[in-house]
Amino acid sequence: MAKQLTNDSKAIDPNAKKLIVFLDCGDTLIDEGTEIRDDQDVVIKADLIPGADIMVKTLAERGYILALVADGRAQSFKNMLTDHGLYDYFTTMIYSETIKAAKPSPRMFKAALGALELTEQDCSRIVMVGNNLSRDVKGANQMGITSIFLSWTPRYPKVHGDESEIPKYTIHNPVELIDLVEKLNEQLA
Repeated sequence: MAKQLTNDSKAIDPNAKKLIVFLDCGDTLIDEGTEIRDDQDVVIKADLIPGADIMVKTLAERGYILALVADGRAQSFKNMLTDHGLYDYFTTMIYSETIKAAKPSPRMFKAALGALELTEQDCSRIVMVGNNLSRDVKGANQMGITSIFLSWTPRYPKVHGDESEIPKYTIHNPVELIDLVEKLNEQLA
């Protein structure tokens, strides 16, 4: 099977699924309540949310392109995701530290599109999964990306502040994403 390389040298399978999955990290993959930080405020260790590893590995193994779109420091994400063996499942990783913007800024989502050599016309075949209505959901909605709210954490509001924060879908644990993504991919086919 031929592989195509992106600018960051991660392989893209040309037979990959049509749907593309953007994932947040904190309280979407990693339990923010377990983060241990060094004196530079870099996360050096944290626990996964139950089922997050299964979700990431299953989606990647089924041919979905995964992109991390997360607010925070690049080294924090590298530490946490490498520690749990998930780092290499992502085709690209977009961090607010390097983009100099945070979600819901369109710059975060446009950077992910660019890294995957996509355009805004591709937004209709992308889902953004996150735990924060005012950042992940609002940012996805304003870009025309399908928003999926992971209502797992008690740390963030579960009620939208305005119309722009209403998610298209809500799931309660990471494993629920697998069937939802499969269903949404079938609708694109």
